[in-house]
Amino acid sequence: MNIFKFLRKKHTSALAVPPLEKRPRHIAFIMDGNGRWAQKRSLPRSAGHAAGTEALREIIKACDEFKIEVMSIYAFSTENWNRPQEEVSALMKLITKYFVSEIDELHEKGVKIKILGELEKFPEEQRLALEKAMEKTKDNKGLKLNIALNYGGRAEIVRAAKAISGKCVSGEMDVDKIDYDALSNEMYTSGDPDVDLLIRTSGDKRLSNFLLWQTWYAEIIFNPVFWPDYNRAELIKDLNEYAARDRRFGRVKTK
Repeated sequence: MNIFKFLRKKHTSALAVPPLEKRPRHIAFIMDGNGRWAQKRSLPRSAGHAAGTEALREIIKACDEFKIEVMSIYAFSTENWNRPQEEVSALMKLITKYFVSEIDELHEKGVKIKILGELEKFPEEQRLALEKAMEKTKDNKGLKLNIALNYGGRAEIVRAAKAISGKCVSGEMDVDKIDYDALSNEMYTSGDPDVDLLIRTSGDKRLSNFLLWQTWYAEIIFNPVFWPDYNRAELIKDLNEYAARDRRFGRVKTK
């Protein structure tokens, strides 16, 4: 038995999954709490990240089963390079191991993988594994799995603004044509619906520079569970909370 499967908490849910029309099309996850999960068990932080991959596997499977169109995960931010080198190296190895071990199953399920972020800074082994995963799944029609790596939300907006500026300078675009859609088309998530539901685990209440443009009217749930213990039952609970909310998008509530 995988030791991390054994260590993760087991939860069952008495709640049913909300009807399809009440479910979000796009869920974003800030997978927080791996290190604290490990520390509570007197384990190295790398063990928490490894346990987190077990949770990720379960949640991808659940989102696919629940007919969620897009699932975006915050795997490695531009700021994460500032962590201890030992932890960064362990994360790099874990990323490679995950894609090598999971890519065939994800491909068989029709999952389409897209990387959000700049891959140039990654070691060659990790970069090639990521590029191979995207290439292998590019024509799949199932769950879209966006993985944010070396990603920062403000950097993404600056990148989009530079792309628009370049088009204006070259004459490809008129400045009067710059609007929300024009900027959205330059984001890594171009073609995806905006985020409907953002879930952050561990109880911390901040966005941490994740999908700032795409979450403009997202519902946000701060789940206190550390990511390695987040599972199908927790997701169903959060989906029910989302379904119970009245999304008004700035409008007055109708009677």
